Amino acid sequence: MEFTGKSIGFALTGSHCTLAKAMPAMQELVDIGFDVTPILSEAVLTHETRFGNPEKWRSQVIEITGNEPMTTIPEVEPIGPRNLFDLLVVAPCTGNSAAKLANAITDSAVVMAMKAQLRNERPVILAIATNDGLGNNAKNLGYLINTPNIYFVPFGQDNPEGKPNSLVSRMDLIVDTVKYALEGKQIQPVVIEYKGI
Repeated sequence: MEFTGKSIGFALTGSHCTLAKAMPAMQELVDIGFDVTPILSEAVLTHETRFGNPEKWRSQVIEITGNEPMTTIPEVEPIGPRNLFDLLVVAPCTGNSAAKLANAITDSAVVMAMKAQLRNERPVILAIATNDGLGNNAKNLGYLINTPNIYFVPFGQDNPEGKPNSLVSRMDLIVDTVKYALEGKQIQPVVIEYKGI
């Protein structure tokens, strides 16, 4: 499959401990020919954590993609009417963002980007990272798995003993998931052993 000329939105949400694991996938998508536009959530833009400050993440996505990130609802709303992306990746996708998507709450740039992409019946890929994936958010993930044009990066329990409800996608499988989703297919299996990758 030829990827040159195809465009991808790559959205980052506030699972700060997972952001660094998503960056190699963003780089690989650029390397194989995609035009990648980053989208940053408010949490990534404003929260300074032990994993990095907002400027670190902003400068890193610009360096990888060569594109300024979209950061506001007005910036991402044209994704729908202008058909800006062939595919949208959300990695990491927090439980908060997944819950909002499942319940039609569009109050952030990333959720608006997902809504705008789905309006065009184009693929949205979720690489989840949530401490309550097998808790309160399980119903939302179940709903989204059965929603047309939404695809999941395979995920598993990252810490079954310490955090039994936590689920994290294997960020090293983002590119493979993209390739399947562009053909309208969900990579299988979806639920896997996490293995800390």
